[in-house]
Amino acid sequence: MNKENRNILLTCGVILLIVILCLSVVIAIGAGIFLVSPKNQVAPTSTLPLPTPLPTSSTGSDLDMSIATQMDLIQSQVIVLRGLDPTQAISRMLLSGDQLRENVINDFLSEYTPQDAQRDARVLHLLGLLPPGFDLVDFYTELYSEQIAGYYDNEAQAMYVVQGTAFGGNERMTYAHEYVHVLQDQAFDFIGGLKYDDENCKADSERCAGIQALIEGDATLTELKWFQEYSTQQDYEDIMKFYETYQSPVYDQAPNYMQQDFMFPYEKGQQFVQHLFDRGGYKAINIAYTNVPVSTEQILHPEKYPYDKPLEVELPDLSSALGPGWQETERNVMGEWYTYLLLAHGYDPQFRVPEQKAEDAAEGWGGDTYLVYENENTAETVFVMVSLFDTTRDLDQYVSTFKDYGDLRWGNPADRSKNESLWQKDGIYSLFINDAESTTWIMAPRMDLLQSIRQTLP
Repeated sequence: MNKENRNILLTCGVILLIVILCLSVVIAIGAGIFLVSPKNQVAPTSTLPLPTPLPTSSTGSDLDMSIATQMDLIQSQVIVLRGLDPTQAISRMLLSGDQLRENVINDFLSEYTPQDAQRDARVLHLLGLLPPGFDLVDFYTELYSEQIAGYYDNEAQAMYVVQGTAFGGNERMTYAHEYVHVLQDQAFDFIGGLKYDDENCKADSERCAGIQALIEGDATLTELKWFQEYSTQQDYEDIMKFYETYQSPVYDQAPNYMQQDFMFPYEKGQQFVQHLFDRGGYKAINIAYTNVPVSTEQILHPEKYPYDKPLEVELPDLSSALGPGWQETERNVMGEWYTYLLLAHGYDPQFRVPEQKAEDAAEGWGGDTYLVYENENTAETVFVMVSLFDTTRDLDQYVSTFKDYGDLRWGNPADRSKNESLWQKDGIYSLFINDAESTTWIMAPRMDLLQSIRQTLP
């Protein structure tokens, strides 16, 4: 299951984020602060001292000098706001929409094979998050081409900003966001220090999601502070004009869960980082990079960070129980965020549990492990998840909500007792078991496979 779509956007500025921040700016500082300034104001509104010269900026030969000067100034401003000093040079480039699309295909999606996409789509459909036959490669290509406003390539030490008709307020705001990523990486080392890379993310997607939320939340908070502190009248006018005409047809047509998940590191991450900032400024945020959040639960509930860590759930190898041709293709943690998405944001509105009810049920999450097994010969897939909860009350609330979800999705159960519910519909046997400590969810295409799995689990 491709929960790593968050990781693909490792250090991106997202166009939709600008729209959200527009609303935040209006609420936080109001349009009036700009109306009292001269209409032709072009200088930053802040008088904070800026570091000069800035020896760590290098540019491509085709970068206009006036734009390079603006970039240098924004870098200096971000350094002052964020309180981190750069340690090495970076390259910078403006991209057209066509160049961005080419980079999306050649860089972001180059290692995401059609086979990977088909496997992910099958599992996500089994979980009720994607409609059948969904083309993930094509969709990611279109979505990222529409939504990426800029990105930082930590391997190449390069920054890219997608340029509109000019280097205006949108581009300047995006550049501030992306330069925060440069400072983060050079101060804390994404790969060597945070262990935030493909290999570690595949092994523990919950930790990966927590780190990304910290990274993007930090950049989003600083981007907003940059806008409040240094933006010009023209920046404000550019962004408000953009907001008034903004359209995002690809995002608007995205599966419901994907819309929510796409914005998780920015929205929920900003709330998490704001919680840290309110208690200790950027010093508290810097400390978080030395003790990173390890779950979406900690991001959603900052008061649980850093002490409330996920409980470990050990599951056996099911290959022998399933028989010849079956192979384990994924073993990972679903986490509180995806538990909520499963309940409330399925692709079909008919089996979505009300958001608040789903949120309350997922909030008691304590830990889980899920397994995916596939049979290449028969193109069959089975899914198993065992979940733990913080308290007995939390367990009971989740059990009740999941049974409602099952009834909405599959109809009346074929069999139900106090501790078990079995549904059968559209070639899926779905068994949900609850005891005093945990829940077990098994989905299989045949009853004999389901029974074999059940007998093998502890």
